[in-house]
Order: sequence, then C-alpha cells, then structure tokens
Amino acid sequence: MSFIVNNRVYVQPGYEEQFEARFKARAGEIDKQPGFRAMRVLRPLGNQAPYVVETEWESQDAFRAWVGSDDFKRAHANPMPKEAFAEGGGLEQFEIVVSSGD
Repeated sequence: MSFIVNNRVYVQPGYEEQFEARFKARAGEIDKQPGFRAMRVLRPLGNQAPYVVETEWESQDAFRAWVGSDDFKRAHANPMPKEAFAEGGGLEQFEIVVSSGD
C-alpha cells in the first residue's frame, strides 16, 4: 500500500503565482527520490481553502528518507517570505486503505 502526505498551505492573496512557480520549477526533482510515486499541487477554488500539496510514497520510511535528504534541503532553501502565508494548515499523513481507479 501507499503512504500519502498532504501539506495544507494557506497562501495570502497576491502570492499564488510565486507559490505555484516554485513547485513547477522543481517538479522533476522529487521524482528521483527512492520510493516516490506521485506529487500533486492542488489549487483551491474557494476563497478560504488552502493549497494542498499531496505526495505519494511506497512507504512512510521512503518519505522520511526524502525529508532527511540533501534534495529536501535544497527544495526548502530560500523560502518565500513569511507574509506570503496565513496561519493554519500543516502536514497530514495517511496510509491508503482502499483505492479505486488506479
């Protein structure tokens, strides 16, 4: 079964393009990580909804290895300014129990 990590991020108005561009610029880098399966960056359609950055891994251990990697450090270097984000959100971790349509 797969391991899913969702990061809910509340982006302030005016910073949406910059936020999305950062992921577009590095989209292929995470693909090189052992155990990585997929990434989706979901743009909210409601005014108060957060972005959701969803990654899928073979296991929780594969995700943890990526978090400890040099690539993770590079991906999170030079962060956007703090004023680009509102409070709330955070990481959620899941194991898939049932999946349909794969």
